[in-house]
Amino acid sequence: MAKITTEPIERYGLSKRHRRKTLFSNIGVVGCGNEGSEIATTAAIHGMEVVFLEPNQEKIANAFSRIESKLDEKITNWGLTENEKKVILSRITGTTSYTDFQHCDFVIEVIRYNDHTGERQINARKEVFRQLEQVLEPTAIIASNVATVMMTELASELKYQERCIGMHFMINIPGSQILEIVPSLYTSLETLEKVSQFAKLINHEYINVTESSGLVSMRLFLTQLNEACQILMEGVSTVEDIDKVLTVGYGHSLGVFRTADKMGIEKIVRLLNNLYDEYGNIKYKPSPVLLRKVRAKNYGISTGKGFYVYDESGNIVK
Repeated sequence: MAKITTEPIERYGLSKRHRRKTLFSNIGVVGCGNEGSEIATTAAIHGMEVVFLEPNQEKIANAFSRIESKLDEKITNWGLTENEKKVILSRITGTTSYTDFQHCDFVIEVIRYNDHTGERQINARKEVFRQLEQVLEPTAIIASNVATVMMTELASELKYQERCIGMHFMINIPGSQILEIVPSLYTSLETLEKVSQFAKLINHEYINVTESSGLVSMRLFLTQLNEACQILMEGVSTVEDIDKVLTVGYGHSLGVFRTADKMGIEKIVRLLNNLYDEYGNIKYKPSPVLLRKVRAKNYGISTGKGFYVYDESGNIVK
C-alpha cells in the first residue's frame, strides 16, 4: 500500500495567530534618508515587509519620494516593471512611532549625519537602541549601519546585548552587493548566523569583520582617496584621468573622486579624522585637497559641486 503523504494544515488556516513566523518577515529601519531608503528598498524588493521611522510626515513623504526614485531608476534600466513597483511599495510603511516596530524581528538604525558635525552622534544612536529595546521582543535583532562607531559601545547599556550587531552597506557604490557584518563583544553566535542569513536573503555576499574603526571597505577607500588627492596636488594627473585609470584600468564603477562626491566630502573628512584619532597613522590624515573642499562647502552631489559639478539630478555637467 502506498504511503500517504500528510502535511500540516495550520498554515492554511484563516487565523494568523498560530502560524510560524518566517525569519525576517518584518524589517524595521530607523531613519530613511539616502542610506535608510536604500536598505528599505532592498529589503522590500526581496519580499520583506518594511516599516521605517521618521520624525514627521513631511520626512516620511520625502522618504517615499526617494524610494520611488530608486524604483523608477530600475524601471528605466529594465530591471523592474510598473506592477512590480506597486507591489514593492505596498510592502513599505512609514511611521513616526517606535511602537510600530513591535512586530519586527530585525531593526536597523540608520539615522542621518548631523549637518553641523558631519557625524552620527553616539548618544543619539544609543537613544534609538533604548527606544527599540522597549518595544521589541527579546529575540528581535537590533543592528546599526556602522563604519567607524563601535557596536560594543552602542550596545553597552542594553539589557539584551547579545542581540545587537553592526552592519555596513556600501550604499554609494552602484551595484554593490556585499555586506560587512560586525559583531560586538556581546553579540551571540545565533545573532551572527541570523544576520548572515539576512545577507543571503537580500542577495548580498558578506564578510565577517572584527570590530574596528573603518572596517575593510572604508580603510581601503579612504587611503586610496588620500593618495589620489596627493597625485592631484603634485600635478601628475587630473581628476578625470585619475578616475579613468580606476574605471577603465581597474574596473571600478565610478572612480575614487566620483565616489567621494556621492558619499559627501564633509562626511569623508570626518571619517578620516576618526581613523586618524583611532590609529594615529599619517595615512589617515585628511588631504589638504579635501579640507579645502569642505571649507568651500563643496561637498559633492549634495551641494552641486565637489570634484565635479552636478546638475539638480546629480548628473555631471563639468
